[in-house]
Amino acid sequence: MELAIDIQREEISLLVDKAKEARKLIIDMAASSTGCHIGGSLSAIDLLIGAYSKYVQDPNTLIILSKGHAAAALYAALHVYGIIKDNPADSYGKAGSLFTGHPNHKLSGIPFATGSLGHGIPYAAGWALAQKMKQTNGLGIVIGGDGELQEGLCWETAQIVQAQSITNFVYIVDCNGGQNDGYVHDISPLRNLRQRFEAFGFAVKEINGHHFEEILAAIEPDPDRPVAVLANTIKGKGVAAIEGNPEAHYVKIPEKLAHKWKVNLS
Repeated sequence: MELAIDIQREEISLLVDKAKEARKLIIDMAASSTGCHIGGSLSAIDLLIGAYSKYVQDPNTLIILSKGHAAAALYAALHVYGIIKDNPADSYGKAGSLFTGHPNHKLSGIPFATGSLGHGIPYAAGWALAQKMKQTNGLGIVIGGDGELQEGLCWETAQIVQAQSITNFVYIVDCNGGQNDGYVHDISPLRNLRQRFEAFGFAVKEINGHHFEEILAAIEPDPDRPVAVLANTIKGKGVAAIEGNPEAHYVKIPEKLAHKWKVNLS
């Protein structure tokens, strides 16, 4: 038992280190000539790091970032896992670079280009349904945002997932409370979100989206139902100056400030 606990602690420690490395890359991309969507990237990075730890163990896992404006987080996660060799911060946003502002399917580990909010959800669900029809063990994991749930396509897909009993499907919602124009609760409040997903037949798990123990446990599929993970996160997590601030949705910062943020990462 003690050996198993030690192994788990070591695994969690490695994930924490990867997440910190990825956060530094995201900050560097915010210091690029174009800047990046730093707030949502920092809130989602732990979810991506946790999801890709499962992918590394089982490559028959598909991971899609539906909130594609957080591409900086996706590139950072793929790089720290060695799936993408080039450092994305070196050319992010530059003319001719594959590291574009939304996920580029020409890069390793990115099966679909996303960016139009809501579209990544049916991509993942359709892939998961195909795996079910082929009787494989493929698991489809999609990471979306809470503001993204204002898109009707998210709920249309939930209806299909229920109707087709797509149980090899995990929908992670990055609930950071912010979107482009402000706070989600001021724009389109998500009341009774757990009950909404339960009404569509999902097994719902509410977690702290920055605790890897909870993330790893939550992304396990349910044999009888699709899974919705409501991950409570902090926009701008790790950079005290912008944590919880919806105005940090997209920023361009000077290199001096980027250095300060990286040194003081929490």
